[in-house]
Amino acid sequence: MNILLADDDVDLTDVTEYALRREGHRVTLAHDANQALAHFFSEQPDVVLLDIGIGPIDGFEVCRRVRETSNTPLIMVTARDSEWDMARAFELGADDYVTKPYSFRQLIMRIGAVTRRARAAAPTGALQAGPLRLDADTGDVSVSGQSVRLTRLEFRLLQCLLANHKRVATVERLLQFAWPSDRGDVNVLKTHISHLRRKLTAHADTDDILIENVPGIGYRLVTGSERCNTTEAHVGSPRLLTS
Repeated sequence: MNILLADDDVDLTDVTEYALRREGHRVTLAHDANQALAHFFSEQPDVVLLDIGIGPIDGFEVCRRVRETSNTPLIMVTARDSEWDMARAFELGADDYVTKPYSFRQLIMRIGAVTRRARAAAPTGALQAGPLRLDADTGDVSVSGQSVRLTRLEFRLLQCLLANHKRVATVERLLQFAWPSDRGDVNVLKTHISHLRRKLTAHADTDDILIENVPGIGYRLVTGSERCNTTEAHVGSPRLLTS
């Protein structure tokens, strides 16, 4: 596997590069953001390990630019441990978040987790509820025919909610489905659900698409007309709905 390691700490990258190569991986090093982007687009790595504090632009901006064109697994590896930084990384499309100092074995497990998720067979077909449509094959999301741009995590959360259309998707199910490791957090989930609601309702009437909070259980997606006819929540496992 080809891994792009982007960090301005030369001593740390040297040690990490050696350890990764001993595991049989090929490693491309970048010590600033411009190198990281140049190597990413020229080498097309299988995984990106990215520090937030890399210059001259930060890792958040590098992540944003990568996500404009690619779903390559990307792990933020940083000394920053604030909830805000973690939420920002996930919002921009990072797949995982590892704080320094870390054990090398932990890093290897995280790399394995994100690559297994990326290689898993993606569901096919379309998921639809009222004016909302998500195409799992193309990654397109639309409301009343208008395209909606979502982050990778928002897309996966919506995919899970639509697969449970009119039924409750539990918090545990949403965390398991959207995050490739145990870095999913209830507060981070709430933040992403809030962003998702805002993006969907920007393209529809307030009551056309509803992501309801079911206290103590999880969330349920219904349309306005369905909400009027729904009297109780049904908890279940995600299932694919075809249009």
